[in-house]
Amino acid sequence: MIQKLAWMVLALGLSTALLYGAPQMGNDRDSATQTVTGCLHKGAEPEGFFLISTEDKHWELYPNSGVSLAEHVDHTVTVTGIVAHRSKIQEEKSQPHEKKETGAKQHADLQVSSVKMVSATCSK
Repeated sequence: MIQKLAWMVLALGLSTALLYGAPQMGNDRDSATQTVTGCLHKGAEPEGFFLISTEDKHWELYPNSGVSLAEHVDHTVTVTGIVAHRSKIQEEKSQPHEKKETGAKQHADLQVSSVKMVSATCSK
């Protein structure tokens, strides 16, 4: 009886681990990797950068460690990353700067994992 109970507990533990340990597949596009091409600009915030995409969308960029955006200012670049989810306090701090940069453009934040130069100039 004890051996049977031990097997049941083990089976329950393994099935729970498999259920909750498996990657959760959702249809949340925000968590998916995004690749965006456009003109890279120095932002109004210290250490800030933004990109105006070829679709005329404003992307506030937050580079991961080891990603250098400064050397690509005023270049056409392709950046890859995930949509950044910032706290309300972070957004409030950035809001005045973003309003200057975006104008009426659609806006999103991107946590950048890589950058690739497409052209040493930006088409206007």
